[in-house]
Amino acid sequence: MKKNKLSFTLTGLFAVMIVFFACQKNADSKPNFIFKPAPASGVAAAIGSEQILEKDLEAGIESDVYDAEMKVFEIKFGKLQAMLLEKFMNQDPNKKGLTNDEFLNKYIAKDLKVSDAEIEKFIKERQIPKDQVNPEIRERIKQYLEVESKKLAVDKWIADKTKKSPVEVYIKKPQRPVFDVNIKDAPTKGGSDAKVTIVEYSDFQCPFCSKASTTVAAIEKKYGNKVKVAFKNFPLPFHSQARLAAEAALCANEQSSNLFWKMHDSMFADQTNLDKHNLMASAKKIGAKEAEFKACLEATKFKAVIDADMAQGQKLGIKSTPTFFVNGKLVSGAQPLEVFSEVIDEELAK
Repeated sequence: MKKNKLSFTLTGLFAVMIVFFACQKNADSKPNFIFKPAPASGVAAAIGSEQILEKDLEAGIESDVYDAEMKVFEIKFGKLQAMLLEKFMNQDPNKKGLTNDEFLNKYIAKDLKVSDAEIEKFIKERQIPKDQVNPEIRERIKQYLEVESKKLAVDKWIADKTKKSPVEVYIKKPQRPVFDVNIKDAPTKGGSDAKVTIVEYSDFQCPFCSKASTTVAAIEKKYGNKVKVAFKNFPLPFHSQARLAAEAALCANEQSSNLFWKMHDSMFADQTNLDKHNLMASAKKIGAKEAEFKACLEATKFKAVIDADMAQGQKLGIKSTPTFFVNGKLVSGAQPLEVFSEVIDEELAK
């Protein structure tokens, strides 16, 4: 008889147990959990005299907890903004006789127009294939941009209304989890003694990472040597050319830090040319020594470095790219400049 090749991971076993317990009709067969106030701050549970602390419970799932808490916060804050908008509209003398939507379109977003140029820019930024762009898709993009423009118009209108009388908000905003991120030997740029260090875990074949690279450039332009940027490789397994691109970047870095960032910019500028032939061409174009670069690339010289970056990233709970740490504070995804500025300004003010 052959051995059953199906094996359960610990996580899988827990999942099976949860389903099993949920399906039991007999109350006596269920685990005995008593929900009650904690005996002391920071205690999550107790088994007899042994306590399980909140910090141990959340270890490894910090980003998941933060994301969940932020969703709750955003739901509440979104409702608050809607309530404020309605209150301010009802106070406006022009509102009389108009529905909320009519007032919004006539007074708040009266000059809203989405141009063909804006639609084309959206298509280019999202890298939508030309053969998929048809009148229906363009109309959907237009509607999406109109909604986004209305949101901006509402924000501006409320900003004007609250300029002299700020709204005091007592909803507690979740604090970003803070991690100890080792950047030893990672390529860096910016101020050597900068008060703020931004560590980016990225994938050269990831379109969101390419978008984020333009935001990082905007951060550098805004803050100059007040920030330092460090780059960590996190090539995702379903991006077939990402690991080779990571090797190429580090091979360029071996020759000089300046060449690393040139290679970095070149690969993010065109993510369709990340095969060996085109990487060699890019290296030549940025001024790298071809023979040294080729030997390095073919030898996969930096495999251990990339593996170490990925292992550290996994330990930090990274599940997708790009993921940033601003002085250790987690910022997930290709967020706009405003999100980074909020965290950076807080750090600079300390």
